[in-house]
Amino acid sequence: MSTAADRDAAADWMVGLATVCTTPDVPVWMHGYACESRFHPFEGKLHDLHAKAMAIQDARGHVAVLITIDQCVIRAVEAKAVFDHITEVTGLDHSRVLLNFSHTHSGPIIGASDANRYPMTDAERQATLDYTETLTHKLADVVAAALASMAPARLSLGTGEADFVRNRRAFDEEGNYKGMAANPDGYTDPRVPVLRVDAPDGSPRALVFGLACHAVTLGADSLVLSGDYPGFAQQGLEERFPGVQAMFVQGCGADANSHPRACPDQLEWVQKQGASLADEVARVAAGPLRPIRGPLSTALTWTDLPLQQIPRDKLQTMAEGPHWQSYNAKRMLELIDRGETPPTSYHAPLALWQFGDDLTLAGICGETVSGYGRLLEGMLGHDKLWVAGYCNEVFGYLPTAEIVAQGGYEARGPVADIGFFTADAQDVVAAAVREMAEKAGRPPA
Repeated sequence: MSTAADRDAAADWMVGLATVCTTPDVPVWMHGYACESRFHPFEGKLHDLHAKAMAIQDARGHVAVLITIDQCVIRAVEAKAVFDHITEVTGLDHSRVLLNFSHTHSGPIIGASDANRYPMTDAERQATLDYTETLTHKLADVVAAALASMAPARLSLGTGEADFVRNRRAFDEEGNYKGMAANPDGYTDPRVPVLRVDAPDGSPRALVFGLACHAVTLGADSLVLSGDYPGFAQQGLEERFPGVQAMFVQGCGADANSHPRACPDQLEWVQKQGASLADEVARVAAGPLRPIRGPLSTALTWTDLPLQQIPRDKLQTMAEGPHWQSYNAKRMLELIDRGETPPTSYHAPLALWQFGDDLTLAGICGETVSGYGRLLEGMLGHDKLWVAGYCNEVFGYLPTAEIVAQGGYEARGPVADIGFFTADAQDVVAAAVREMAEKAGRPPA
């Protein structure tokens, strides 16, 4: 339990909150399932999509903004446009803004990077580009609105657990990867971190919560917009606590799916999972919480993640393999045939927010697999650590060395760019996060 001194220290915050509806005005193509059942615009919605911002200022005046959004992914080109526009509108540089994607597979495609990969008509492609431009402006506007609504606040943290997270990497009797299926023996991270934001009188203003799990309860045959289980969880919390802003932060769950999913009664299950997650967040928020004190420091570093240099004969074999392997292999062969050299690295953003001695929030880019949570805990310690994936830009999958060795879908690498990550990529990520943490004053494990 917190002491009176803890509560007073945790009150040295200013917090601003804002939300904006991001539901497209006209039907556009959906992201998340690259299959023919999705090769046309959406056909309705289960609920509206939103982007939400929380601006935080410590007692020294240092300001940072967390944005959460009900969308699948954003590639590097579109991400740069978003952050550049936020800076233009608000004056905040990228190091003070952390953007996290819920990774719902029932949201719109963003930008030309992905639109160009699908057989859209010219009108459909233009609708996607128009939506992307509108979304870019809305994200800057919601940040500005949060900054303009600053008020004194207290922060506190607790942790719960969800029961519908399943590892999705299946193996045969010899231990070889064989595809996606619910694997009850595979590692997942079911923890639900909950950050409660209160007014000085103790009344709740916001609930920020996370889970490391794909938002894929609704399958490829679902043609309606939805935030999937994270959307229903946020909706449920905001209905239960009128005036409270609920924000979902996707964790390192690229190799974990919600379970059950994509089944005949998936609409019932997505609401059940959202409701159970909301119940757990509410339970944690009502219980004993740790005060989160300042000061706040924020860091952003760009690092080069190494890509494999694969001989041509092996690429030819890979090009005849499953689609997750053949996609990049074919593009690498095309580069070589043009006399070009495949890239040797991918330039990736990594973020870290340090809240005094009470919390480290690491923001990892890409579709980050569950092992990154364990990796960073082993390096920094599990206490007072929150690791989020799908942050700032989502280029494709970011595997650990173990998954690189095993192969399989999560080893497929970038999507808009080209290449397969090496086993050493995880060590580059770990080193960059450790350096930011040390500079921020986080002691090693």
